[in-house]
Amino acid sequence: MANIQFNYLYRDGGNYKKYGSVVLANPTGLGLAELTALIRSNLIDQTWFYVAHAGIPDLTPNTFNPETDPTWHEFESIGLTAAPVSMKMDVLGFVELLEIEI
Repeated sequence: MANIQFNYLYRDGGNYKKYGSVVLANPTGLGLAELTALIRSNLIDQTWFYVAHAGIPDLTPNTFNPETDPTWHEFESIGLTAAPVSMKMDVLGFVELLEIEI
């Protein structure tokens, strides 16, 4: 079964971007469309999340300016990959970490 690559980015106040990704196991075999909808339903405005909640590498640059730069990261896409997993949890466990409590 293919693993899932979660692609995300940090976009600073000047619109400069830094990209990252993590690879997660998908033992239940969820499809990309279903998984994308599930991920987006747990994000701020279906787009943003905090890496501290998700447990993934922070892409915020050393030049971070709290007056102009956002504190969140942006979901870009997911895809199937044969790459080895880079996180201990599976994709459903990861999606739960993205959920923001309001």
